[in-house]
Amino acid sequence: MDDGLFDLPGATAAPADGFTAPDDDSPLAVRMRPASIDELVGQGHLLAPGAPLRQLVTGTSPMSVILWGPPGSGKTTIAHLVAQAGGRTFVAMSALNAGVKDVRAVIDTARRRRRSGGDPTVLFIDEVHRFSKTQQDSLLAAVEDRTITLLAATTENPYFSVISPLLSRCVLLTLRPLDEGAVRGLVRRALADERGLAGAVTLATDAEDHLVRLAGGDVRKALTALEAAAASALAAGRAEIDLGTAEQAVDVAALRYDRAGDAHYDVVSAFIKSMRGSDPDAALHYLARMLAAGEDARFVARRMIIFASEDVGMADPMALLVANAAAHAVEYVGLPEAQLNLAHAVVHLATAPKSNRVTVAIGAALSDVRAGRGGAVPPHLRDAHYSGAKGLGHGAGYRYPHDDPRGVVTQRYAPDGLTDAEYYQPSDHGAERSVADRLPKLRRIVRGGAGSGAPGAGAGATGVRSGAAGRTSGAGEETV
Repeated sequence: MDDGLFDLPGATAAPADGFTAPDDDSPLAVRMRPASIDELVGQGHLLAPGAPLRQLVTGTSPMSVILWGPPGSGKTTIAHLVAQAGGRTFVAMSALNAGVKDVRAVIDTARRRRRSGGDPTVLFIDEVHRFSKTQQDSLLAAVEDRTITLLAATTENPYFSVISPLLSRCVLLTLRPLDEGAVRGLVRRALADERGLAGAVTLATDAEDHLVRLAGGDVRKALTALEAAAASALAAGRAEIDLGTAEQAVDVAALRYDRAGDAHYDVVSAFIKSMRGSDPDAALHYLARMLAAGEDARFVARRMIIFASEDVGMADPMALLVANAAAHAVEYVGLPEAQLNLAHAVVHLATAPKSNRVTVAIGAALSDVRAGRGGAVPPHLRDAHYSGAKGLGHGAGYRYPHDDPRGVVTQRYAPDGLTDAEYYQPSDHGAERSVADRLPKLRRIVRGGAGSGAPGAGAGATGVRSGAAGRTSGAGEETV
């Protein structure tokens, strides 16, 4: 499973009551699972006295909870802590392989137990976002009347992946990715703790940095790599894990890339500038460097989404869709496979025609707004749907563009003081060339022949274009 701080050991297709206790030969990440809520690291915002998370773990309140956070942030660990608390029957299942029949069986058993005076039931569902709407619907009544207390975990945004009726019946707790300090502390704990490596090996500083960096906030990944490196060192008769051993254990070279330092910003800057400069080969190199060094793929995807509008814009309107699709793939597919989607998007963005005219346009518009330019919304554009709006003159005289065969009419949209503002000046690059041809016609019709449409029209102090070049004799004679 890809959820929670550590995997559920021995998970099966059928619901299992509780979790099995770790054995001596269990993975290091399983053996080092926190034994109490006070050992939970990285979620201090949820651990205040009386906070919902503490109430959930201690059983002081029967509230249903959805845990939302990235892999390795502690969702399954919290479920284990809940399972250890007394006075409750704990049932665990995974949405990967459980269905409505399994859910209803748990609910029926919980209802009978409740009627006979038995302990309340906590149902933990891992990866609840994989449940269909019908499967989630099957939980509603039991959560509503507290036949069960639901504890659900998801890496997906629950506002999109969990149905609203279920979400409204639960408390949503958002878990944050662990920072490098938290991961480092847990690695050191695993080295010394009797449950872990019990001091059998030490870890060189550069090797520790490498493991922490590659974890990307996922402590399970760090501990898995640590266990492999320790086994390699001990097999070679060494008591210290050096950088070479750590590299071999995870099969990734330690790169000159400090996610918190200058090298981080240098590589990101080179990545953006390579795409802006239309060099897909260099851009792919810097993408590979970031991914190999353990950079958060979501960070890379966010930068690409920004780039799609900032540097490509209307020259290739598909660029934003491609960048967004790559970001979705990172969330939906995950690494390593999503590196293909990121590379696809990088090549598209780097080879796309470029235009920063959208960036310039919003900058000019914001400049005017911050300078206080622009009057009230014209009365004919104001909201007219509520009682009394007509008496205020709202909507009076508004012309509906779809009533004109061209789909555009002469009508004032801008507020007083900005009727001649022309923030957006399209380039002749790529798809923006067609916009450059059409926009002057639109402006002339909308403004009754007063729009300039001239790319070289003069700019005012705020960078707003204005003028009267390229006029036609009348709006009714021009098509778009």
